[in-house]
Amino acid sequence: MSITQAESHVMEALWIQSPLTVEEILEAVAAPQSWGEATVKTLINRLLKRKAIESRRIDGRVRYVPIVSRAEYLQSESQGLLDRLFDGRLTPLVAHFAKHRSLSPDEVKQLKQLIAELDDAG
Repeated sequence: MSITQAESHVMEALWIQSPLTVEEILEAVAAPQSWGEATVKTLINRLLKRKAIESRRIDGRVRYVPIVSRAEYLQSESQGLLDRLFDGRLTPLVAHFAKHRSLSPDEVKQLKQLIAELDDAG
């Protein structure tokens, strides 16, 4: 599932709290992004067409709920990044970040813990 960066703002609002009306989505995303009502409605319509969200009539009002979970979105986006930039391999991604930005001692500790957990599970 491909969700654009702009659409992801609408999705984040719905993942935090749903169902939401257009007005509630507008309140959550418009000000930080300097978007008008028409822009937000366009994003909602795109997400509806992609079946990332659905509309439901609740208490006489149309409200929107996510169909795609945040976990599914993160998996898809992170796998896409790995595939595009690192031939689907995780080690070159970690090596890239380790070379180009300093890892804090806590990050190094967390990575070591993750590797130990993966070793134990395998």
